[in-house]
Amino acid sequence: MAMSIHWADVIAQKLENNGPHTIATGITPSGPVHIGNMREVMTAEAVYRALLDRGVNARLIYIADTFDRLRRLYPFLPESFKEHIGKPLSEIPCPTGCCGSYADHFLNPFLKSMERLGIRPEIFRADVLYKEGKYVGAIKTALSHRDEIARILKDVSGREMPEGWSPFDAICTTCGKTNTTKVIGFDLDDETVDYECQCGAKGTASMRGGGKLVWRVDWPARWPIFNVTIEPFGKDHATAGGSYDTGKRISEEIYGYPAPFPMVYEWIHLKGVGAMHSSTGIVVTIQEMLDVVPPEVLRYLIIRNKPEKHIEFDPALPLLSLVDEYDQRKGDIRAIELSNISGSGPFEIPFRHMVTAVQIARGDDENLFKALQRSGYDVVARREEILGRARNVQTWLDKYAPAYVKFQVQESLPSAVKNLTSEERRGLGLLSEQIEDKTAAEIHDLVYAVAKDLGIDSKTFFQAIYLAFIGERQGPKVGWFLASLERDFVKTRLKEAAFA
Repeated sequence: MAMSIHWADVIAQKLENNGPHTIATGITPSGPVHIGNMREVMTAEAVYRALLDRGVNARLIYIADTFDRLRRLYPFLPESFKEHIGKPLSEIPCPTGCCGSYADHFLNPFLKSMERLGIRPEIFRADVLYKEGKYVGAIKTALSHRDEIARILKDVSGREMPEGWSPFDAICTTCGKTNTTKVIGFDLDDETVDYECQCGAKGTASMRGGGKLVWRVDWPARWPIFNVTIEPFGKDHATAGGSYDTGKRISEEIYGYPAPFPMVYEWIHLKGVGAMHSSTGIVVTIQEMLDVVPPEVLRYLIIRNKPEKHIEFDPALPLLSLVDEYDQRKGDIRAIELSNISGSGPFEIPFRHMVTAVQIARGDDENLFKALQRSGYDVVARREEILGRARNVQTWLDKYAPAYVKFQVQESLPSAVKNLTSEERRGLGLLSEQIEDKTAAEIHDLVYAVAKDLGIDSKTFFQAIYLAFIGERQGPKVGWFLASLERDFVKTRLKEAAFA
């Protein structure tokens, strides 16, 4: 399965002679930031790492679009937030009162998640950039070339700009909104914009934080400001006549700057639900996933796939396979290398077996270590890592595990064993006599051997074992399950079931 060259290396190889490079990424923190949003950042960071590996001078920046306006009342917002529709996110109060603004409420957890994932870009907030005057030159240029920009937008997108359209949205000092104002004049020397608002107010706004460029102009305007040379973006921006097409023309014709190399990425779909979007509430947040898998595995989930390939994310059983693919180094080796932020080697305990051991331990750390030791694993060298994995497993069991994966070892013999056949009972008795010093793999083979000797279907014999210990007809991998339990308890329970 290992690939000869990773997609990030292909891009780095293509662009290495055009350096130095600035790779830009960013999102609008309008709602919970989910793992779909993380794909953009991770795509940028993978190429950034690949460039550094080739000795190219590169810079990774993250621009949070905190000055974008609240577009509508999202499902997760109270009705009272209707009054804030149209206001910049940075100027709206925090929905729960825990942060300085609406923007910070959704941005701060994302920044913390990036840190946990080993992603450390230079971080900029759009509202701060505008208020500091970083966009003043770009605003002047846009206002002075309004007609040319309107023509480009019409040529590329097919949309005719309405009469009186302006590339700048002023913030009304009375109602605080940007979607209800109309620019009626500007003064390049004073760096101000005159506006009138639907609320009835008229006023003058500063080009330093009194408003912002509309999105299709704001995006290309920032490219020369930061010397951006590479940028990933979602497929919605990449459609014919979309914001990258218009941005490319505006950047080159209005700002005299070559558009950055585009990296288009597909959505991450939540299995059975569809593409994740903050505005719809269809999300699995990064924090939620980091409670379930180690940071390296979440990185691997995204980095192993080419950006243009959509990811079908299933947090149930397929997630276990993904963890083991990473841990056992059985996947794309270069993707694993780009994902490994801790420098640790392979984790030898399969995640599936951790699921078994955690349920046997029932919250007791020492019992967990004993269960893992009994099944042949070294628990001394990576004790803290094992406890971290155990927390991941417990969260997965609580939130995403299918019901049939969950079990509880019964303290007394389940009544269901009364339905066992005489041959099944005899098999359990033979198992109790021969299991003494066997390893997990040897127990697994022994179960098959006993079933074969007695002419019992192996699947049926597995069910008999599970009934004896957990009162259900299915359970975890039998050899490793029995090996994880205290051996005298196993022998006693098998004998009890044999003679019940």
